[in-house]
Amino acid sequence: MYLFYTPDIETSHFLSEEESAHCVRVLRYDRGDEILLTDGRGTTYHARITNPHPRHCEFEIISQEKQEKTHNIYLHVAIAPTKNIERLEWMVEKCTEIGVDEITPLLCRFSERKNLRNDRLEKIILSAAKQSLTPYLPKLNPLTDFTTLMEMYGDRAPHEPTMFVGDPAEAMRRRGEEAMDKFIAHCYKDEKRELKDALRKGRDVLILIGPEGDFSEQEVELAIKEGFVPVGLGRSRLRTETAGVVACHTAVLLNE
Repeated sequence: MYLFYTPDIETSHFLSEEESAHCVRVLRYDRGDEILLTDGRGTTYHARITNPHPRHCEFEIISQEKQEKTHNIYLHVAIAPTKNIERLEWMVEKCTEIGVDEITPLLCRFSERKNLRNDRLEKIILSAAKQSLTPYLPKLNPLTDFTTLMEMYGDRAPHEPTMFVGDPAEAMRRRGEEAMDKFIAHCYKDEKRELKDALRKGRDVLILIGPEGDFSEQEVELAIKEGFVPVGLGRSRLRTETAGVVACHTAVLLNE
């Protein structure tokens, strides 16, 4: 059964114009047909179409169910966008399917891409969530400078909510040392642990992935000073987008 996204389902029993067109014109659903919906916050709804209008398809809810996530942690991946944007889009798609909770595009010293179309990435996230029947929609943050991220999540970060990207209450709840383990994955030959060994089961995770040219040595030093643990992702040197997927999968697999 196809999954439709309805973030306003608590106040409106109509599909959006885009979802209505896909439901009625593309998939040919009709009056009386049953459909599966999600609000993107973990609840799925079984519903029945009452008015198959191609611009505002109306439905009635038959039942609803709150679904648990596949893992019991909050997983945040901050990653430098790749020069070839298709590689980043592929990573965002796969991490959504795996179960990432939050993605922050990261602007670093050696970043070759310094601008993004978040609207396109949001569409890719939504499509991947629907395709994999995932009732949780990851949060996508704006492109964020590395030093700004340190100000938000470092050990010396101030506690003013205005410093945080996204929802201030959620960011503040997540940033403390007691709530989250923080990692920076880099390719330098410094002393570091493998991520699979450094992860602690049941702990929320923030992991930083650098650009094609890696983080600068100064960025790594700053992150370590701010409480981030340096880690590796295996013996092979991975592309940026592959590293993001590997890090995401490793954290989810340990906490399933």
